[in-house]
Amino acid sequence: MQLEFRFGGYDTMGIANMDDSNYDDTLYQLADLFKVFGDPTRIRILSVLSKQELCVQDIADALSMTQSAISHQLRILKQSALVKFRREGKTIYYSLADDHVATIMAQGLEHVCE
Repeated sequence: MQLEFRFGGYDTMGIANMDDSNYDDTLYQLADLFKVFGDPTRIRILSVLSKQELCVQDIADALSMTQSAISHQLRILKQSALVKFRREGKTIYYSLADDHVATIMAQGLEHVCE
């Protein structure tokens, strides 16, 4: 059975033409991605990173949390390819991985504010 996966009347990246096993794998990956967005701390981190790149201490200060707690959540965000980092001397700066992350956040906010 060929399932269709469409948003706004268009096929997203040829997903509608995938065979069932690839389609299921893709949906599981999508579910895993949305699980990452299910944690309020990670959402708060993404929110502050949407404004500027920051080091762990700056994020911790902005969110009134410990460096350890922020580092743990950043590890999950990195593994999910939602944030990227760059090293400058001994300091590591984090930012959103790409415009897709900002778009997901913006559309999510738009949806909950309707």
